[in-house]
Amino acid sequence: MLLDTHGRTATDLRVSLTDRCNLRCTYCMPEEGLRWLPKPELLTDDEIVRLVSVAVTRLGVTEVRFTGGEPLLRPGLVGIVERCAALGPRPRLSLTTNGIGLARTAGALRAAGLDRVNVSLDTLRPEVFRTLTRRDRHHDVLAGLTAAREAGLTPVKVNAVLMRGVNDDEGPALLGWALEHGYELRFIEQMPLDAQHGWQREDMVTAAEILDRLSARFALTPEVVSARGSAPAERWLVDGGPARVGVIASVTRPFCRACDRTRLTADGQVRTCLFAHEESDLRAALRSGAPDERIAELWRDAMWGKGAGSGLDGPSFRRPRRPMSAIGG
Repeated sequence: MLLDTHGRTATDLRVSLTDRCNLRCTYCMPEEGLRWLPKPELLTDDEIVRLVSVAVTRLGVTEVRFTGGEPLLRPGLVGIVERCAALGPRPRLSLTTNGIGLARTAGALRAAGLDRVNVSLDTLRPEVFRTLTRRDRHHDVLAGLTAAREAGLTPVKVNAVLMRGVNDDEGPALLGWALEHGYELRFIEQMPLDAQHGWQREDMVTAAEILDRLSARFALTPEVVSARGSAPAERWLVDGGPARVGVIASVTRPFCRACDRTRLTADGQVRTCLFAHEESDLRAALRSGAPDERIAELWRDAMWGKGAGSGLDGPSFRRPRRPMSAIGG
């Protein structure tokens, strides 16, 4: 198992398939983009499947989420999903995506074994979408969401980041829209993981603010704490349920004590936390011919050294070297 010295067990693996993205969200990267990882440094499809297999068959991982960058840009995505779905015991497979391209791939991904998706959408207004992402692709995201629901990639979860002075007035409208379409909405506090280091704590729309604005239109009832488990989102029943809304308050309400995640970057590095400053290289072990048990041992050692928390709530917090697009969500 992937244990750490604070009594936690990692059973949820986040796998970044690429650092590339076809949007330029202002809270993630500059308009000109970033210097992408060279192809030889990226894990191959076979290497990804082998590492997922080690995690599932030897280390107790039960949930695998594919992330990016934008994972739909990975040419071999459907094949990777199909091979991971064939593992025993079969892990639950999900995907975090910006939704562009999902309209044409949702059916194939479902047939390959993908269970569900998280789609990022911060606004219902196309002009605000252009401002936030620097691309005119709002209609593609909406089409992708529809395709995901129709393909059975449910529950379809929508992730939204509210930016002060940009879309912070849209919380209630986003929730009303999600309820109408059968999506589960989750608001995420903006985190200091942008490549350009523009994040300022005082500019962040907090979980408390989000809940205050939602409560002006909807009756929110906290879901029982035991139902949350290790999930990052605190959840509320909306107007008595069964519909729910979640808030991931990584900055103002850290949930590190219940964290059950381990992360694998697109270039084969284990990260114990989004905000970690150290990485453990599994790609080198793979390419040097190490057997599965040695890879598992390296992974166990990495997770044993996981820190108690992200440090986001302390004055000594330091940003990680990599931005979110190069870490994986």
